[in-house]
Amino acid sequence: QFLRRQQVLLLYRRILQTIRQVPNDSDRKYLKDWAREEFKRNKNATEEDTIRMMITQGNMQLKELERTLALAKS
Repeated sequence: QFLRRQQVLLLYRRILQTIRQVPNDSDRKYLKDWAREEFKRNKNATEEDTIRMMITQGNMQLKELERTLALAKS
């Protein structure tokens, strides 16, 4: 359980760091609020499989955001 918590916190930090790179202020605020709400809404999840699935989804969304930012910069 401790390791899962560490994974979730690391994912949260990486998402927020990536969001900081978004050039548009309103988009950045929207994404930050969205991320905060998603993590807050799911903080009481205890089912191991559910948590693993949410971490996987979070990582996929992070990769998508990184790809979008990379395309916007090129």
